[in-house]
Amino acid sequence: MVKDIGFKSLESVDLAIEKIMQRLKVLGVETVSIYKCFGRVLAKDIISPVDVPEFDRSAVDGFALKAEDTFGASQMNPAILKLVGKVEIGEIPKCSLKEGEAIRVFTGSAIPEGANAVVMLEHVKEMDGFIQIFKSVAPYKNVIRKGEDLKKGEVILRRGTILEPQDSGLLASLGIRHVEVYKKPKVAVISTGDELLPLEESKVPGKIYNSNAPMLCNALEELGFPVFHLGIAKDRTVEIEEKLLRALEYDAIIFTGGTSVGGKDLVPEVVSRYGEIVFHGVALRPGMPTAFGIVRGKPVFMLPGTPTATFLSFYTFVVPALFRMMNVKIVERKWSKKEGILRSRIASEIGIRSLVRVSWQDGEVYPLKSGSGVLSTLVKANAILQISENLEGREAGERVEVILLRNLTEVFE
Repeated sequence: MVKDIGFKSLESVDLAIEKIMQRLKVLGVETVSIYKCFGRVLAKDIISPVDVPEFDRSAVDGFALKAEDTFGASQMNPAILKLVGKVEIGEIPKCSLKEGEAIRVFTGSAIPEGANAVVMLEHVKEMDGFIQIFKSVAPYKNVIRKGEDLKKGEVILRRGTILEPQDSGLLASLGIRHVEVYKKPKVAVISTGDELLPLEESKVPGKIYNSNAPMLCNALEELGFPVFHLGIAKDRTVEIEEKLLRALEYDAIIFTGGTSVGGKDLVPEVVSRYGEIVFHGVALRPGMPTAFGIVRGKPVFMLPGTPTATFLSFYTFVVPALFRMMNVKIVERKWSKKEGILRSRIASEIGIRSLVRVSWQDGEVYPLKSGSGVLSTLVKANAILQISENLEGREAGERVEVILLRNLTEVFE
């Protein structure tokens, strides 16, 4: 601890955070709809119940065929195959393919039995029930194989993941309607001070409007925590007690103001009557009068009254604690930029900006499958690598910068 005038001692910031974390409990688990799961923390792994796709399907519009029937095809010497039908998207193929035959397919169509490749539409010319093919294709070219996206039994989202919109899309594609998540703490916000005016009242000389409450309420809303503003308590023990007891119906309590060592700084005194003060005063400027206590198992954060100190103390102490109550520690924030070494080459086209899904892992960048219909890689990716219109790609071994798509987290238990 650090000595300072006005406080018996000051807790270091790191030790204060550690003491907070040691005193908090995970709130428990609940089940929510995937329509309302954004920002929730998964309480158990999600395992794919099926292969995705559940059948071989076409990645392009074109013609399904046997790749061997196209070998040697060129502009001067096209392969000619008999067109024997088509398979619409969502339709089960009604026939199998024989040598010398082709079937019209669309992006997402099931590949008929006997076919092992798809030739793109632009490389084909139709004529009187036959097609001319001007470019050969290799086996399984333009085919998304069964289970290529996800394997049955594969863990697709791990416990401790903070769910993003793309996660709900993948869950829906698997027929999963509900997920188990850690409960979110409901937070009560209380402002203290004789000088404070509610915004609904007319300005009075010597008084100031309560700016801390809307600032904290919006900060909590942005982070997705249910917030309940309980108004202003004057610098009177009875009013502070009344607000504290009312706030105990929520999961966490934030006081602003009344936390220093002056005659009207009554909040720590009231909290100590009903519970325990874990620390009072931290080696942080602004933010020195910050205190933390526990009342009937509920965390009580006592933040300074000046807006800047309130704001900085909130993000330093309160935010990590609220996520701790959902059993997760955020180690890197969404939209942060990270650097890493690219582990395989990425091709790109001059004149087109490419946004490549990648996995950033401890300073290394791994490109993921880039097809627009491959939803699992939007979930497996934790970052995006942007390739400029002026480049033909990026080479393996290059140092690149990526933008995180999701918070990087650690589970406490």
